[in-house]
Amino acid sequence: MSEAIQVEVPTVGESISEVQIGQWLKAEGDWVDSGEDLVEIETEKASVQIPAPASGFLGKITKKEEEFANVGDVIAVIEPGEKPAKAPTAKAAAGATEKTMAPPEAASDAGSFVMPAAQRLLDEHGLHASQVPANGPGGRLLKEDVLAFVQNQKSTSSPAPLVPPSDAETGLVTVDNDLRGEEIKPLSMLRRTIAARLVEAQQTAALLTTFNEIDMDPVMQIRKKYKDQFLERHGVKLGFMSFFAKAAVEALRRYPAVNAEIRGDDVVYRHYQDIGVAIGGGKGLVVPVLRNVERMSFADVEQSIGSFARQAAENRLQPADLIGGTFTISNGGVYGSLLSTPIVNPPQSGILGLHSIQQRPVAIDGNVVIRPMMYVALTYDHRIVDGREAVGFLKTIKDVIEDPARLFLEL
Repeated sequence: MSEAIQVEVPTVGESISEVQIGQWLKAEGDWVDSGEDLVEIETEKASVQIPAPASGFLGKITKKEEEFANVGDVIAVIEPGEKPAKAPTAKAAAGATEKTMAPPEAASDAGSFVMPAAQRLLDEHGLHASQVPANGPGGRLLKEDVLAFVQNQKSTSSPAPLVPPSDAETGLVTVDNDLRGEEIKPLSMLRRTIAARLVEAQQTAALLTTFNEIDMDPVMQIRKKYKDQFLERHGVKLGFMSFFAKAAVEALRRYPAVNAEIRGDDVVYRHYQDIGVAIGGGKGLVVPVLRNVERMSFADVEQSIGSFARQAAENRLQPADLIGGTFTISNGGVYGSLLSTPIVNPPQSGILGLHSIQQRPVAIDGNVVIRPMMYVALTYDHRIVDGREAVGFLKTIKDVIEDPARLFLEL
C-alpha cells in the first residue's frame, strides 16, 4: 500500500517564515487531483493557494483555519487511491451513513461549492446553502458570505431590549449576558504586518503632513467629454486615479527626495516611479504596486488598477505584487473621508492622501463660485524631505490636476 503524502507549507517568499491558514478548499475525505488548489494560506503580504502535491483522498488536516504554521510544517496528508467514477465529497460520504437536515437537491446543486468553514456556520445557524448568496471564486460559498448573511438578518430583525427594567425593591438591573458575549480571534497575518509597519513608521521616521485643496472641475470635464470613447477603445473606465498617478510622476521628478529612501547612512534616489495604490480587498486594505508608471499610459494605469482590484477581491494577489514601491497613493475619498493624515509605508518617504470631492464656495477672479473641491495631503519623512520640497510637491499635484494639459506638454 502506498504511503500517505504530506502536504507542507512551501516557501512563499523571501524572509517569510510563518503563515496563517486561510480557507481549506477541500474537506477531509474529499478526492483531490494533483495540482488542484487545496488550501489558501495568508502571508504577511498576500494570499497564496497551495496545490495538492499528488492525487488522492485528503486525509487528516492538522492545521485548522486561522491557525498559524511555519514554512515546512505538515498541515495535512493525502492518502493515495483510485479515483472513483464520481468522486464523493466528505459531506456526501457522511450522508451515506447519517441523514442530514439539508434537502437532497441542495447537496447536488451547491454542496461541492460550499467551503467547510461555511458549512459549519450554516449548520450552526440552521441555514441551507441555497439561502445564502455565494460570492467566492468559482461560485464558492465562503464563511464570509454566511457571516454577512447572518449579520444582515440580525440588523433587519427587531432588536430585543438590552437592559430590562430595574427592580424597584433592590435597585438592581439584570443584564442578559448572552448579549454581552466576546469573541477572541488572532490577528490575521495581514493585520499583524500592517500594525508592525505602522508602528515602525511612527518610531523611526520624522513624519509631518502638509495639505492643499484642488479644484477637480477640469478633470471632471475631461472625464465627462471622453469617458465613452475611452471605455470603447480601452475597455476600462477613465477614473481619477490615472490623473493623480501621472501627476505624481511629474511631482516626483521635480522633487526626487520624495521618491527616495534612507538606507543606513545613505540616501537612495530612484530614477523610476513605482507607485503603490491602496485598494480595499477581501482581507483588508492592500497596496499593489504599479511598476514604472512614468512609462504607462492612462489606459495602462486604469487597466492595472482594475486587475489588482479583482485579484484583491478574490484574495489572489501575490507577494511580488505588493513589494518594492517607491511612493504610495491612498484614496480615502471612496469611503467618504473629508481629510486625513496618511502614514508612510516604510522605507518609502512619502504618501499622497486623496479625499472626497465636495461642492464648496471658492473665490475665483474676485467672485464666489461653487466648485467640486478635494483636499489632498502629503505625509513625508522630514529626515529626507524638507518642508519646502513637500509644499512644492503638493503644489505641483494641484497645478497639474487643475490644468491637465500640463501632463501632455510637460510643463
